[in-house]
Amino acid sequence: MIETELSRSVARWCPGATGATRAAKLSGGASQETWRFDIVHPDGNIGAILRRAPPGSGASSMRGPGLEAEATLMQFAHDAGVPSPRVLHVLTPDENLGAGFIMARVEGETIARKILRDEEFAATRPILARQIGRIASGLHGLPAAKLPSLRTVTSTGEIADLAREYRGLGRPRPVVELALRWLSDHDPGLSAEVTLVHGDFRNGNLIIGAEGVRAVLDWELAHLGDPMEDLGWICVNSWRFGEIDKPVGGFGSREDMFAGYEESGREVDPDRVMFWEVMGTLRWGIMCSRMMQRFRTWPDHSMEHAMIGRRASETEIDLLRLLAPRGR
Repeated sequence: MIETELSRSVARWCPGATGATRAAKLSGGASQETWRFDIVHPDGNIGAILRRAPPGSGASSMRGPGLEAEATLMQFAHDAGVPSPRVLHVLTPDENLGAGFIMARVEGETIARKILRDEEFAATRPILARQIGRIASGLHGLPAAKLPSLRTVTSTGEIADLAREYRGLGRPRPVVELALRWLSDHDPGLSAEVTLVHGDFRNGNLIIGAEGVRAVLDWELAHLGDPMEDLGWICVNSWRFGEIDKPVGGFGSREDMFAGYEESGREVDPDRVMFWEVMGTLRWGIMCSRMMQRFRTWPDHSMEHAMIGRRASETEIDLLRLLAPRGR
């Protein structure tokens, strides 16, 4: 039972801790497991989160730096003032919990539809886009020399990777062909500035409270690259959850996000942000198509794969809205 292993673990590294209780697996996270639990302590229980690779899988993916590097990165960001959960412990093999780490629990809301619709967040929504710009600016300003080893992503390489993935699916889609051609025609090439890029900076990976963003989650796709990638990704229509007229996460404008980003002296390139928004929309569409292919061909016929896979057609509409808007 996972509580038994967690109890043994926390007793080793958390002074005074006597065990773990109330362990519950959280929904979400297609590639990593997330568990909520409390560390039992005489001074009062400590809220914690276990993030680990699913049993039987590896600790990292082709695109991600690995869980140990992710933990290092999150703690570095936390210490530098970027809102990120504090890492309490990195798991070791003898703990029998797999590869992963334990972090302090940050309370708040992550469900995008609640953040965008509940009255509880009515006064919060107008401040989020500018706040997100400030957070992205801080994240991109972290000194590269102190970062763990990360892969470098270029726009040209991403176009080639997406084209290869798409053609490997064996299902021609004219809108995807249009998007790939547009991206090749507008490829900005190697960015003049290469920074840390979160890689999945969007509504759904943010913990929100009444005062705004409390933490940025899911750093598993972090890499080095064009900082405008993060600003484009959060504007992808799939992360607006129906609020299509508010491009930043469904709660704000690009102008507010850009203003927040530039408050610290960093510059925004709107054309590159647009490029990465198109790239992100296409990437998500291909990921959805891959999920549908898995649903069709894998023996388990996962309903999750089917539900995500059906959204491929939505991304084609989004690409047409970006590349061939009405009235142009």
